[in-house]
Amino acid sequence: MNSPTDDVSPGTAPKAARLRVAAVQMVSTPRVDENLRAAARLIADAVAQGAELVALPEYFPIMGMSDADKVKVREDPGQGPIQDFLSATALAHRIWLIGGSLPLRSDHPDKVLNSCLAYDPQGACVARYDKIHLFGFRQGNECYDESATIEAGRQPVAFATPGGRVGLSICYDLRFPELYRALGVTDLLVVPAAFTETTGRAHWEILLRARAIENQCYVLAVAQGGQHENGRETHGNSMLIDPWGIIVDRKMKGPGIAIGDVDTIRLSEVRASLPALAHRVM
Repeated sequence: MNSPTDDVSPGTAPKAARLRVAAVQMVSTPRVDENLRAAARLIADAVAQGAELVALPEYFPIMGMSDADKVKVREDPGQGPIQDFLSATALAHRIWLIGGSLPLRSDHPDKVLNSCLAYDPQGACVARYDKIHLFGFRQGNECYDESATIEAGRQPVAFATPGGRVGLSICYDLRFPELYRALGVTDLLVVPAAFTETTGRAHWEILLRARAIENQCYVLAVAQGGQHENGRETHGNSMLIDPWGIIVDRKMKGPGIAIGDVDTIRLSEVRASLPALAHRVM
Protein backbone atom coordinates (compact mmCIF):
# COMPACT_ATOMS: atom_id res chain seq x y z
CA MET A 1 0.00 0.00 0.00
CA ASN A 2 1.36 3.42 -0.95
CA SER A 3 2.05 6.10 1.65
CA PRO A 4 -0.90 8.38 2.39
CA THR A 5 -1.29 11.66 0.56
CA ASP A 6 -2.01 14.82 2.53
CA ASP A 7 -3.91 17.15 0.26
CA VAL A 8 -3.48 19.88 2.87
CA SER A 9 -0.27 19.99 4.88
CA PRO A 10 -0.94 19.03 8.52
CA GLY A 11 0.80 22.20 9.69
CA THR A 12 -1.19 24.75 7.68
CA ALA A 13 -3.73 25.72 10.36
CA PRO A 14 -3.64 25.99 14.15
CA LYS A 15 -5.54 23.18 15.87
CA ALA A 16 -8.77 24.23 17.56
CA ALA A 17 -9.59 22.80 20.98
CA ARG A 18 -12.91 21.46 19.67
CA LEU A 19 -14.36 20.77 16.25
CA ARG A 20 -18.10 20.05 16.10
CA VAL A 21 -18.76 17.27 13.60
CA ALA A 22 -21.91 15.68 12.25
CA ALA A 23 -22.76 12.48 10.40
CA VAL A 24 -25.69 12.85 8.01
CA GLN A 25 -27.59 9.58 7.74
CA MET A 26 -29.71 9.10 4.62
CA VAL A 27 -31.92 6.55 2.86
CA SER A 28 -30.96 7.46 -0.68
CA THR A 29 -33.15 6.77 -3.72
CA PRO A 30 -32.37 6.14 -7.40
CA ARG A 31 -32.94 9.88 -8.16
CA VAL A 32 -29.94 12.19 -7.82
CA ASP A 33 -31.89 15.48 -7.58
CA GLU A 34 -34.09 14.08 -4.81
CA ASN A 35 -31.07 12.88 -2.85
CA LEU A 36 -29.28 16.22 -3.16
CA ARG A 37 -32.33 18.03 -1.81
CA ALA A 38 -32.53 15.60 1.12
CA ALA A 39 -28.81 16.04 1.82
CA ALA A 40 -29.16 19.83 1.73
CA ARG A 41 -31.93 19.76 4.36
CA LEU A 42 -29.97 17.49 6.68
CA ILE A 43 -26.75 19.48 6.28
CA ALA A 44 -28.65 22.66 7.18
CA ASP A 45 -30.02 20.89 10.26
CA ALA A 46 -26.49 19.90 11.31
CA VAL A 47 -25.20 23.44 10.78
CA ALA A 48 -28.08 24.82 12.86
CA GLN A 49 -26.79 22.60 15.68
CA GLY A 50 -23.30 24.06 15.37
CA ALA A 51 -21.59 21.55 13.07
CA GLU A 52 -18.34 22.78 11.52
CA LEU A 53 -17.55 19.55 9.67
CA VAL A 54 -20.36 17.52 8.10
CA ALA A 55 -20.06 14.15 6.37
CA LEU A 56 -22.48 12.38 4.04
CA PRO A 57 -22.81 8.60 3.58
CA GLU A 58 -21.54 6.31 0.85
CA TYR A 59 -23.66 6.52 -2.31
CA PHE A 60 -25.44 9.61 -0.94
CA PRO A 61 -26.35 10.88 -4.46
CA ILE A 62 -27.73 7.58 -5.77
CA MET A 63 -28.76 4.14 -4.62
CA GLY A 64 -29.79 2.79 -8.02
CA MET A 65 -32.18 0.05 -8.96
CA SER A 66 -29.14 -1.78 -10.37
CA ASP A 67 -25.39 -1.47 -9.79
CA ALA A 68 -24.99 -0.10 -13.32
CA ASP A 69 -27.13 2.96 -12.53
CA LYS A 70 -24.24 4.72 -10.82
CA VAL A 71 -22.18 4.37 -14.01
CA LYS A 72 -24.82 6.39 -15.89
CA VAL A 73 -24.44 9.39 -13.57
CA ARG A 74 -20.67 9.30 -13.10
CA GLU A 75 -18.84 12.61 -13.31
CA ASP A 76 -15.42 13.70 -14.48
CA PRO A 77 -13.21 14.77 -11.58
CA GLY A 78 -13.76 18.44 -10.85
CA GLN A 79 -17.02 18.91 -12.72
CA GLY A 80 -20.63 17.80 -12.57
CA PRO A 81 -23.82 18.57 -10.63
CA ILE A 82 -22.95 16.41 -7.60
CA GLN A 83 -19.54 18.02 -7.16
CA ASP A 84 -21.06 21.48 -7.80
CA PHE A 85 -23.58 20.77 -5.03
CA LEU A 86 -20.87 19.79 -2.55
CA SER A 87 -18.72 22.83 -3.33
CA ALA A 88 -21.62 25.29 -3.21
CA THR A 89 -23.00 23.82 0.01
CA ALA A 90 -19.64 23.94 1.79
CA LEU A 91 -19.22 27.57 0.75
CA ALA A 92 -22.79 28.60 1.62
CA HIS A 93 -22.51 27.22 5.17
CA ARG A 94 -18.78 27.89 5.58
CA ILE A 95 -18.16 24.30 6.70
CA TRP A 96 -15.87 21.41 5.95
CA LEU A 97 -18.04 19.02 3.91
CA ILE A 98 -17.17 15.40 3.15
CA GLY A 99 -19.18 13.91 0.29
CA GLY A 100 -19.28 10.31 1.50
CA SER A 101 -18.96 8.79 -1.94
CA LEU A 102 -19.98 9.59 -5.48
CA PRO A 103 -19.24 7.94 -8.82
CA LEU A 104 -16.32 9.42 -10.76
CA ARG A 105 -15.16 8.39 -14.19
CA SER A 106 -12.54 5.64 -14.26
CA ASP A 107 -10.30 4.31 -17.04
CA HIS A 108 -12.78 1.46 -17.59
CA PRO A 109 -15.85 2.37 -19.71
CA ASP A 110 -18.23 0.22 -17.63
CA LYS A 111 -16.90 1.11 -14.16
CA VAL A 112 -16.57 4.05 -11.80
CA LEU A 113 -14.28 5.16 -9.02
CA ASN A 114 -16.20 5.20 -5.74
CA SER A 115 -14.77 8.48 -4.49
CA CYS A 116 -14.95 10.45 -1.25
CA LEU A 117 -14.36 14.19 -1.73
CA ALA A 118 -13.63 16.73 1.00
CA TYR A 119 -14.36 20.45 0.61
CA ASP A 120 -13.15 23.33 2.74
CA PRO A 121 -15.27 26.29 3.92
CA GLN A 122 -14.32 28.20 0.76
CA GLY A 123 -15.84 25.45 -1.40
CA ALA A 124 -12.51 24.11 -2.66
CA CYS A 125 -11.98 20.37 -3.00
CA VAL A 126 -8.99 19.67 -0.75
CA ALA A 127 -8.91 15.85 -0.74
CA ARG A 128 -10.11 12.90 -2.79
CA TYR A 129 -10.02 9.26 -1.72
CA ASP A 130 -10.95 6.42 -4.11
CA LYS A 131 -12.25 3.33 -2.29
CA ILE A 132 -9.50 0.71 -2.17
CA HIS A 133 -11.28 -2.39 -0.83
CA LEU A 134 -14.26 -3.57 -2.89
CA PHE A 135 -17.08 -5.38 -1.12
CA GLY A 136 -17.98 -8.95 -2.03
CA PHE A 137 -20.60 -10.93 -0.14
CA ARG A 138 -22.84 -13.91 -0.77
CA GLN A 139 -25.31 -15.34 1.74
CA GLY A 140 -28.69 -16.79 0.82
CA ASN A 141 -30.43 -14.35 -1.52
CA GLU A 142 -27.94 -11.58 -0.83
CA CYS A 143 -25.13 -11.17 -3.33
CA TYR A 144 -22.82 -8.19 -3.84
CA ASP A 145 -19.76 -7.78 -6.07
CA GLU A 146 -18.53 -4.19 -6.24
CA SER A 147 -15.63 -5.15 -8.49
CA ALA A 148 -18.12 -5.63 -11.35
CA THR A 149 -18.81 -1.88 -11.56
CA ILE A 150 -16.07 -0.20 -9.48
CA GLU A 151 -12.37 0.25 -10.15
CA ALA A 152 -10.34 0.04 -6.95
CA GLY A 153 -8.34 2.98 -5.69
CA ARG A 154 -4.73 2.67 -4.59
CA GLN A 155 -3.82 5.57 -2.33
CA PRO A 156 -4.66 6.24 1.35
CA VAL A 157 -5.61 9.88 1.91
CA ALA A 158 -5.62 12.23 4.90
CA PHE A 159 -5.99 15.99 5.11
CA ALA A 160 -5.74 18.76 7.70
CA THR A 161 -8.42 20.93 9.26
CA PRO A 162 -8.19 23.43 12.14
CA GLY A 163 -9.65 20.65 14.32
CA GLY A 164 -6.95 18.11 13.45
CA ARG A 165 -5.86 15.60 10.84
CA VAL A 166 -8.67 13.67 9.11
CA GLY A 167 -8.29 10.25 7.50
CA LEU A 168 -10.71 9.07 4.81
CA SER A 169 -12.09 5.59 4.16
CA ILE A 170 -15.27 4.05 2.72
CA CYS A 171 -17.45 1.22 4.06
CA TYR A 172 -15.72 -2.14 3.41
CA ASP A 173 -12.35 -0.47 4.14
CA LEU A 174 -13.41 -0.70 7.79
CA ARG A 175 -12.45 -4.39 7.82
CA PHE A 176 -8.81 -3.65 6.92
CA PRO A 177 -6.99 -2.06 9.89
CA GLU A 178 -3.76 -1.81 7.91
CA LEU A 179 -5.33 0.97 5.82
CA TYR A 180 -5.82 3.12 8.92
CA ARG A 181 -2.31 2.39 10.16
CA ALA A 182 -1.00 3.51 6.76
CA LEU A 183 -2.60 6.92 7.36
CA GLY A 184 -0.31 7.60 10.31
CA VAL A 185 -1.59 9.48 13.36
CA THR A 186 -5.02 11.00 12.76
CA ASP A 187 -7.38 12.88 15.05
CA LEU A 188 -10.55 11.87 13.19
CA LEU A 189 -11.36 8.96 10.89
CA VAL A 190 -14.40 9.40 8.65
CA VAL A 191 -16.16 6.24 7.49
CA PRO A 192 -19.02 6.81 5.01
CA ALA A 193 -20.83 3.53 4.46
CA ALA A 194 -23.79 1.62 3.09
CA PHE A 195 -23.37 -1.49 5.25
CA THR A 196 -26.01 -4.12 4.62
CA GLU A 197 -28.35 -4.91 7.51
CA THR A 198 -26.92 -8.43 7.66
CA THR A 199 -23.25 -7.46 7.96
CA GLY A 200 -23.97 -4.27 9.87
CA ARG A 201 -25.95 -5.97 12.59
CA ALA A 202 -23.08 -8.42 13.11
CA HIS A 203 -19.97 -6.27 12.79
CA TRP A 204 -20.51 -2.51 12.22
CA GLU A 205 -20.25 -1.16 15.77
CA ILE A 206 -17.57 -3.63 16.83
CA LEU A 207 -15.29 -2.70 13.95
CA LEU A 208 -15.85 1.04 14.38
CA ARG A 209 -15.05 1.01 18.08
CA ALA A 210 -11.95 -1.12 17.42
CA ARG A 211 -10.66 1.38 14.87
CA ALA A 212 -11.19 4.24 17.35
CA ILE A 213 -9.46 2.40 20.21
CA GLU A 214 -6.47 1.09 18.30
CA ASN A 215 -5.82 4.41 16.52
CA GLN A 216 -6.65 6.51 19.62
CA CYS A 217 -8.75 8.91 17.61
CA TYR A 218 -12.34 9.90 16.99
CA VAL A 219 -14.34 7.98 14.39
CA LEU A 220 -17.27 9.54 12.54
CA ALA A 221 -19.33 6.74 10.97
CA VAL A 222 -21.80 7.98 8.36
CA ALA A 223 -24.31 5.43 7.13
CA GLN A 224 -27.17 4.77 4.81
CA GLY A 225 -29.92 3.58 7.13
CA GLY A 226 -33.14 2.01 6.00
CA GLN A 227 -35.13 0.25 3.29
CA HIS A 228 -34.22 1.38 -0.23
CA GLU A 229 -36.35 1.26 -3.37
CA ASN A 230 -34.02 -1.31 -4.90
CA GLY A 231 -34.88 -3.75 -2.10
CA ARG A 232 -31.62 -3.33 -0.23
CA GLU A 233 -31.76 -2.72 3.52
CA THR A 234 -28.88 -0.75 4.99
CA HIS A 235 -27.94 -0.89 8.64
CA GLY A 236 -27.73 2.77 9.63
CA ASN A 237 -26.44 3.33 13.18
CA SER A 238 -24.38 6.39 12.27
CA MET A 239 -22.26 7.46 15.21
CA LEU A 240 -19.40 9.47 16.63
CA ILE A 241 -16.96 7.46 18.77
CA ASP A 242 -14.26 8.93 21.00
CA PRO A 243 -10.64 7.63 21.28
CA TRP A 244 -11.55 5.45 24.28
CA GLY A 245 -14.22 3.67 22.23
CA ILE A 246 -17.15 5.49 23.86
CA ILE A 247 -20.11 6.35 21.62
CA VAL A 248 -20.74 10.09 21.85
CA ASP A 249 -23.92 10.14 19.75
CA ARG A 250 -25.73 7.90 17.29
CA LYS A 251 -28.67 7.75 14.88
CA MET A 252 -30.07 4.24 14.55
CA LYS A 253 -32.42 4.23 11.53
CA GLY A 254 -33.86 6.62 9.00
CA PRO A 255 -32.70 10.07 7.89
CA GLY A 256 -31.12 12.24 10.57
CA ILE A 257 -27.83 13.20 12.14
CA ALA A 258 -25.38 12.13 14.83
CA ILE A 259 -23.39 15.04 16.22
CA GLY A 260 -20.67 15.78 18.75
CA ASP A 261 -17.26 17.35 19.34
CA VAL A 262 -13.78 16.24 18.41
CA ASP A 263 -11.99 17.37 21.57
CA THR A 264 -8.22 17.71 21.31
CA ILE A 265 -7.87 17.76 25.11
CA ARG A 266 -9.64 14.39 25.28
CA LEU A 267 -7.34 13.07 22.55
CA SER A 268 -4.26 14.18 24.47
CA GLU A 269 -5.49 12.68 27.74
CA VAL A 270 -6.17 9.27 26.20
CA ARG A 271 -2.85 9.18 24.35
CA ALA A 272 -0.93 10.27 27.47
CA SER A 273 -2.57 7.79 29.83
CA LEU A 274 -2.15 4.82 27.46
CA PRO A 275 0.62 5.71 24.97
CA ALA A 276 -0.07 2.83 22.60
CA LEU A 277 0.75 4.87 19.49
CA ALA A 278 4.20 5.61 20.91
CA HIS A 279 4.68 1.91 21.77
CA ARG A 280 4.23 0.70 18.18
CA VAL A 281 7.22 -1.28 16.88
CA MET A 282 5.93 -1.93 13.35
